[in-house]
Amino acid sequence: MFKKILIANRGEIALRVIRACRELGVKTVAVYSQADADALHIRFADEAVCIGPAKSKDSYLFIPRIIGAAEITGADALHPGYGFLAENAQFAEMCIASDIAFIGPSPETIRRMGDKALARRTMAEAGVPILPGSKEVVKNEEDALQAAEQVGYPVILKASAGGGGKGMRIVRSPEELPRSLGMAKVEAETAFSDGSVYIERYLERPRHIEVQVMGYTDGKALTFGERDCSIQRRHQKLIEEAPSPVVKPELRQKLLAAAVKGAESVGYIGAGTIEFLLQDNEFYFMEMNTRIQVEHPVTEMIFRHDLVKEQIQAAAGKPHPQSIRQPEGHAIECRINAEDPNRGFTPSPGQVTSFHIPGGMGIRVDTHVYAGYVIPPHYDSLIAKLIAFGNDREEAVQRMLRALDEFIIEGIATTIPLHKRILQDNRFRSGEYSTAFMGQFLENAH
Repeated sequence: MFKKILIANRGEIALRVIRACRELGVKTVAVYSQADADALHIRFADEAVCIGPAKSKDSYLFIPRIIGAAEITGADALHPGYGFLAENAQFAEMCIASDIAFIGPSPETIRRMGDKALARRTMAEAGVPILPGSKEVVKNEEDALQAAEQVGYPVILKASAGGGGKGMRIVRSPEELPRSLGMAKVEAETAFSDGSVYIERYLERPRHIEVQVMGYTDGKALTFGERDCSIQRRHQKLIEEAPSPVVKPELRQKLLAAAVKGAESVGYIGAGTIEFLLQDNEFYFMEMNTRIQVEHPVTEMIFRHDLVKEQIQAAAGKPHPQSIRQPEGHAIECRINAEDPNRGFTPSPGQVTSFHIPGGMGIRVDTHVYAGYVIPPHYDSLIAKLIAFGNDREEAVQRMLRALDEFIIEGIATTIPLHKRILQDNRFRSGEYSTAFMGQFLENAH
């Protein structure tokens, strides 16, 4: 086991990793920007190093300073969390070159799965179902028109280096394609410094289903079930649940087997997520996230298993377990963001004047916020994750509604009122919803 782990992140995920390390008896190093001088992860880590000014590019994305902090403190491993540098192959390479273990997959795997077009080809070769689409990135307008014709409209243009909905355009006819292609390429270039895009068939009302995988240094991988992440706005998830209310046992078996096949085909090590689109009982590979996910707690709740500890142990060479507990019950997570849903989800930084977290049976809150804490304007707006567990889905929903009522955050606007409305919506309660849910929900609200 590692002796000391540097956490190259901030907020609730930094605290989450510190807790896992403490239970494993491993020392921790926190890094922080000047804007995070009063953050909780500094208080709970064994050591803390300031790595620069508030802007991410000068601190949490500044690789030499993070590597330097690890070397100065004698950290023998580094946990990247999620976001920032978590899926940066160059960062992983620099850690390894500095004799610091990177808690995640190999740089080669990160690079392969980060290139969405290459990831598609890799999964297809491993026998994982993929959506019909272009075999390679499309080089020009003529290429795109030809590929779209073969796939059949509607199609979706996707940035090869992409994520988070950037560089994506839905195209319903050949006439729309040239302009959409140009816009997708420009957006991809701006966001990822890589303007290459590929084409896939567009599904109108799919479910977004992801499988939690864990890979080990002996080449084996296993899964911790699936999560349903279909409640999302502009490709940003709002609510996640496990298991999915629409995945039946026979389909689950196929889904999990495909995920294991995909993970083992790239020699995956550590915690990762293979994301699928599901429509008409057929599933298709979408992408792989080569890191721990924001929504991992819902899986932890139903499996009663600490995924972050498992991730660290896998990186330290733990062989894959012969068996794991079977899941029980149902869990739901609401992402509490410092945003104002009534004003187009504009960020709401500022001082939290009052902060009271809910409790009681089956409730978990992962947060780095406290009364008096100032939400900085420089980073992601996620301030807490509220997780409710129940013996079944109905109990989990009822507990979540109770917990949302108990959750008091004053001084800033949050998404708590929005979550209450979503959980009371008949379509959500029935479990029969798709990725189109939020678009319709917000339209009806106006």
